[in-house]
Amino acid sequence: MKGNERCVNPLKQVLDAVGEEVPCINYDTWGVCLPEGDFPATVGSEPFQADLRMLFPGQEGEDAVQEWKDLQEYMTPLAAASVALPPAAIRFDVGLLATLFRYLPQMLKYPNVGQLLGPYSNILDKVLPKNGKKGNRFIRNWLDMLSFLLSGLPADGTITAEVAFMFAEWYRPGVRLDYPEVGSEGIVDALIRGIEKNGGKVVLKQHVQNIIVEGGEAAGVVLKGGQKIKARKAVISNAAMRNTARLLGPDDVPESWRSEVEETPECPSFMHLHCGFSAQGLKEAMGGKELQCHYMVVNDWDKGVDSEQNLVLVSIPSVLDPSLAPEGMHTVHAYTPATEPYDLWKGLDRSSPEYEALKEERSQVLWKAIERAIPDIKQRADVAIVGTPLTHERFLRRHRGSYGPAIRAGTAVFPGPLTPIKNLLLCGDSVFPGIGMPAVAASGMVAAHTLGLETLGKHQKLLDELSV
Repeated sequence: MKGNERCVNPLKQVLDAVGEEVPCINYDTWGVCLPEGDFPATVGSEPFQADLRMLFPGQEGEDAVQEWKDLQEYMTPLAAASVALPPAAIRFDVGLLATLFRYLPQMLKYPNVGQLLGPYSNILDKVLPKNGKKGNRFIRNWLDMLSFLLSGLPADGTITAEVAFMFAEWYRPGVRLDYPEVGSEGIVDALIRGIEKNGGKVVLKQHVQNIIVEGGEAAGVVLKGGQKIKARKAVISNAAMRNTARLLGPDDVPESWRSEVEETPECPSFMHLHCGFSAQGLKEAMGGKELQCHYMVVNDWDKGVDSEQNLVLVSIPSVLDPSLAPEGMHTVHAYTPATEPYDLWKGLDRSSPEYEALKEERSQVLWKAIERAIPDIKQRADVAIVGTPLTHERFLRRHRGSYGPAIRAGTAVFPGPLTPIKNLLLCGDSVFPGIGMPAVAASGMVAAHTLGLETLGKHQKLLDELSV
């Protein structure tokens, strides 16, 4: 941040609040492998316009660029409105009036602010001509993909506010992306430091067995080994809402709430491929191309970005941070983002030949996606590990290995942090604002500020710093 620039990323706001910093590596380019072709894409509006002209030469490309400019012009006030209200000002108690009031004039000055709560497809239909030329359809497909990567749902199910935030971040002049040094572990370590230096304690490798409820109030938790931890003020669960409900006794919550939780639709699961491979002679094997840290691979736009085995994401973090792999090697993680059907795997014995055969079959789409960038990846692979929905379910303790709730914008909204049990609050991707790292960080702030009016004074300085 420079000068009076205000940080709008909720995760950065959380780190600032606890006085921690995560050293990051900047980058602005990633690889895309699309039906239209394979090329490096650069973040920002001007580079995207250059990509449109490259993909659609002549007047067709110029028409697509103009449509993109029209869309960006329409999105500019929505993007500004989406970041005008910091998550630190949102709470679900009577203190909302005290924290929200100062930001309302700023938000209401933007036109069409009410559209932030609707599905993003409404914006596309309003601004982009329907049944347009190839460039028009590409813009729609591109934003459908970005919406899906943000929320686990295409544009017709993704709330406009989430895409507007992305516009505010990705398509501003001079934008650069951040990758944390030593990977996501660097973020986790910084958050742990922030907790511990503020008097908290982090207990690792101790699953919560159940939530203690006494007199209708959440009073603490019991760990897997039997240790009880009493709550001084509240219990806040960042587990999925379904998992949290199952930590409660049958008489602790109304059956209507438990049924509502169990009936919430969920996104599908994942296929994963983790691989360590040799970097020797890599550029020559890639035809002289530079290896990118990330790739987005789409096999067929017509099938839809949410169809199974159609979209693959590839991450090679050792391109940015060589310390993440042994010398002369790279690490790659490829996965299908929330498109793998759990029912294909349901009931399989993880030690059975049938399971191994299905892993081999369903992982081929991941290998083929990496081959779009590294043609000889299988020959280079030193170690390869395939993960399935059963793996995802087991290690992350997610029901059916799901990415998270499939709550469609325009038909439903993510619930807030409050539950029927007093002093039991929720954060994470099951509650407002929803799925994705910035949203999950925001949900933590919302839960913290909902604890009570006494937090107003403690966090007044933070709110002052976040003011527009």
